[in-house]
Amino acid sequence: MNTSIGAVALAAGLATTLAATALAPARAATDADFKAAYAAADAAEKEAGALRNRWTTTESALTAARKAAEAGDFDQAVAQAKEAEALAKASIYQATSEKEAWKALEIK
Repeated sequence: MNTSIGAVALAAGLATTLAATALAPARAATDADFKAAYAAADAAEKEAGALRNRWTTTESALTAARKAAEAGDFDQAVAQAKEAEALAKASIYQATSEKEAWKALEIK
């Protein structure tokens, strides 16, 4: 097989596969998906609270997730819960990294 023809065929096949994947509808989130995402976010938020570093943005995202779930919009609810989890994990990182970092700023 000619190398350039093989490369063109491979590229065409890859493009077709990517196009089909991009056009395929995403699976809609369910109540179970929301509950799992919310539980993970809530656990991370509780850990942040134990470190005394809760963020108001995390609380807002959790509230938005609950409201979206109550309205039956589980795609939005899952997205908000994942956002809340990411924010909570960032606050955990901040609390743990700054626990000792202040010592480097101390004037000696």
